[in-house]
Amino acid sequence: MTINQQRRQLLTLAAGGAALGVAAKISGFSLITRAIAATESASVPKRGGTLVVSWGGLEPQALLVPGGGGSSPFQTSTKILERLLKLDDKLVFQPALAESVTPSEDFKTYTITLRQGVTWHDGQPFTADDVVFNATEHWKAISAGIALKALEKAEAVDPHTVKLTFSVPVPEFFLKSTLAGQYQLVLPKHLYAGQPILTNPLNNRPVGTGPWKYGNWVRGSYVEYARNEKYWGAGQPYLDKLIIRWWGDAASRTAALETGEMQVGYSNPVPARDIDRLVKSGNITLDTRGYENCAWAVTVEFNQRREHVKRREVRQAILHAIDREFILNTIYFGRGKPAVAPIFSSNPVFFTADVPTYAFDPDKAKQLLDQAGLPEKDGKRFTVNLLAAAWFEENAKLGQYLKQALEDIGIEVKLDSVDRATALKRIYTDYNYDIAISNFTAPVEPVPVVTQFYTSDGIVKGGAFRNATGYQSPEMDQLVAAITIETDEAKRKALVQQFARLASTDVPIVPLIEMQSYTLARKEVQNFTTDANVQGTALNDIWLAG
Repeated sequence: MTINQQRRQLLTLAAGGAALGVAAKISGFSLITRAIAATESASVPKRGGTLVVSWGGLEPQALLVPGGGGSSPFQTSTKILERLLKLDDKLVFQPALAESVTPSEDFKTYTITLRQGVTWHDGQPFTADDVVFNATEHWKAISAGIALKALEKAEAVDPHTVKLTFSVPVPEFFLKSTLAGQYQLVLPKHLYAGQPILTNPLNNRPVGTGPWKYGNWVRGSYVEYARNEKYWGAGQPYLDKLIIRWWGDAASRTAALETGEMQVGYSNPVPARDIDRLVKSGNITLDTRGYENCAWAVTVEFNQRREHVKRREVRQAILHAIDREFILNTIYFGRGKPAVAPIFSSNPVFFTADVPTYAFDPDKAKQLLDQAGLPEKDGKRFTVNLLAAAWFEENAKLGQYLKQALEDIGIEVKLDSVDRATALKRIYTDYNYDIAISNFTAPVEPVPVVTQFYTSDGIVKGGAFRNATGYQSPEMDQLVAAITIETDEAKRKALVQQFARLASTDVPIVPLIEMQSYTLARKEVQNFTTDANVQGTALNDIWLAG
């Protein structure tokens, strides 16, 4: 029902009370007037106020980490820096810095029309030169991986038009997903040109075009943003100030939500066991929308450089020792589902269940290990180092479970549960583990975010959340290359599903549980879910009622 319809209905009710006494009519009309005002007030964004936001993880290593770094710097950077496109919660591409992205008939050329009247936070104009610089020096070179491997040329046709030319056909959904993707933020050319992008000091105090400007970063506590008074979005942002704050443990985040010290918590900010109690208080809302393009999973990764686990038959055997239903119900309180493949069941475009699976069967696991020439001797087959990236408390608990599950089939386990910085270094730089427990988020478009866990060019020493296992397969590389250039949607879907089957056969990295992602917000917070990836929402249209 629209506001006008509600207004007419309420006024009709007022008119129906005409037979009542004058006092009653005045009183009734006053009540109805207040009801109309309340209805309009609840629908029209209110300006002002300070919002404190957090998430289910820890402080980032930098506010911007070009090309990676995980969810934490993604959340902090996207309030300041913007992308060309945005994917909304209906999985429809919406304009951001670009008003349109149009392919040629052969899909080898794309014309990008940019939004006019946009300025950087330092007052310089945003132009096509900025996009050309990012396409060649930032996205292709650092952040997009193989997504822009075929980019031959980026040129400014005029101050607000860019033409991208590719050596091969590029699927439209693929390119738009890339431009709206997690790491294709637009950096200011006038500040980054001729300077190192990865180590630039500006990564800790970014200058962007977004609704929020960098204010202050108190290490170990919070980052404060100031309202961009010259933001291109008319009247936005609605808030005066934004604060992203980090609490070191989940119990503190739960308490902060209860007291109102935190008003919004994205990406599973509290343990699943606390959700029902918080919602029943009547002060907090639970929302599972906004994760369509960033579906979470917890994974096990097998280091291909290490003895025993580098063998496919050993990895497959180990998977039969893992009870995913037990993990789901005990560690995640039933909030999620057992994962089937690296293309998650929540993906409406590419998912298939037609992949190899590994049912919980410890006896079969033992049998397969025996057949692999790894029999038990004095109760032990071999020893592995199991590294749990304990940035979520569930990961630490999963490490304890996997230690017991593997020891039940004769594999001795040395378990290390480590903090975020240590985990990132050991997994993605030093490759210092046999089996690792980690996480990744999967967008709808699998290239390159998902596929780079399996391709040779995803092996980037120090590159977080890429191919740390060292897995290499010519068949896999060729398959992903074919997915990258197939413009027929049906054929491309079939290729992606073939990728899922091969990944589920070789199992170098395996999603165990598709975690149910959720947001918790105080009741006064309005419009906190509008993107398909709320971790990277700009928070330009969020507001506080009351």
